[in-house]
Amino acid sequence: MLKIGITGQEGFVGTHLYNTLNLFPEEYCCIDYNISYFSNDTQLDDFVSKCDVIVHLAAMNRHNDPDVIYNTNIQLVEKLIASLERSKSTAHVLFSSSSQEERDNPYGRSKKEGRKLLEKWASKNGGSITGLIIPNVFGPFGHPNYNSVVATFSHQISHGETPEIEVDGELKLIYVGELVLKIIEKAKEQKNESLYHVPHTATAKVSEILNLLKKYKEEYQDRGEIPTIKTSFELNLFNTYRCYMDIKNHFPVKFTQHTDSRGSFVEIIRLGVGGQVSFSTTVPGITRGNHYHTRKIERFAVIKGRALIQLRKIGTDEVLDFYLDGDEPAYVDMPIWYTHNIKNIGDEILYTNFWINELYNAEDADTFFEEV
Repeated sequence: MLKIGITGQEGFVGTHLYNTLNLFPEEYCCIDYNISYFSNDTQLDDFVSKCDVIVHLAAMNRHNDPDVIYNTNIQLVEKLIASLERSKSTAHVLFSSSSQEERDNPYGRSKKEGRKLLEKWASKNGGSITGLIIPNVFGPFGHPNYNSVVATFSHQISHGETPEIEVDGELKLIYVGELVLKIIEKAKEQKNESLYHVPHTATAKVSEILNLLKKYKEEYQDRGEIPTIKTSFELNLFNTYRCYMDIKNHFPVKFTQHTDSRGSFVEIIRLGVGGQVSFSTTVPGITRGNHYHTRKIERFAVIKGRALIQLRKIGTDEVLDFYLDGDEPAYVDMPIWYTHNIKNIGDEILYTNFWINELYNAEDADTFFEEV
């Protein structure tokens, strides 16, 4: 079992890396980490000594004072090196850098010089490092106005604000889930590689990203339709956008019922993609689900009976409760990285319609069980 420690585990990439490693407990062990360790030599040494691999993500990206950015990032590297030397560790260090290394700004300089300091440590102490030059990263749960333009635009559009394009440049992008898999691949290799350019997986102009996000707002958030998704980049962008919506107040969404003397008619979903539609009955008191997905889009539609649908973001404690009643048919969509369930809270059989955007594949189910 590979023991991996992640500095900056609480950050955007760190959280996704930690959660992904925990999907495979038979292969990886995540060593406990807290940012406070950098203020306590004993705790930092204990953390470092337990690691086969250290992924150094802890860094400052933005601050009003450029000197604070530079000094903070260099000090973090220096403290890590001092701990590696005190504990006589030869752990493989993956250092998160950026394409800004070649730019004359405090962040870029701090990354380049930090990588060079780790190279000297490795050469002197028999250690090894991988210096990762990472393109623009986007994905769910990034901080607006900090992590990426995708995070900023997604938050603004989903909350009714108007984004502005400062420079309509072409961006080289990688989805955070793709970056995490590349980091894990390099962690398993433990190959000394002072400079590794992580390949981008998509290229798009800022205006193209903005137009897609506006489309998701109009079609999905406003009308409940699943938009046409042509590429993996568009799927990742759509799943990212969904996670910035005000889920607590958006769901459940009531269907439009067309009723006459014969009964009623309800349109469940309009799709720009394929997938699989299922139907289930659930007896009173029974709960289904308690699992989550990392890429799938899923909709639960209650058409008869009374149900409680619950969601909880992985790594958090807040549980979102949605009460649905077949007398007013409604749906709730499942964001990625939210464990979810559905319980029959009525006295009669619960009738539920399920749609998911992929055909079920037992070899790659993208279904991970965890109680809400």
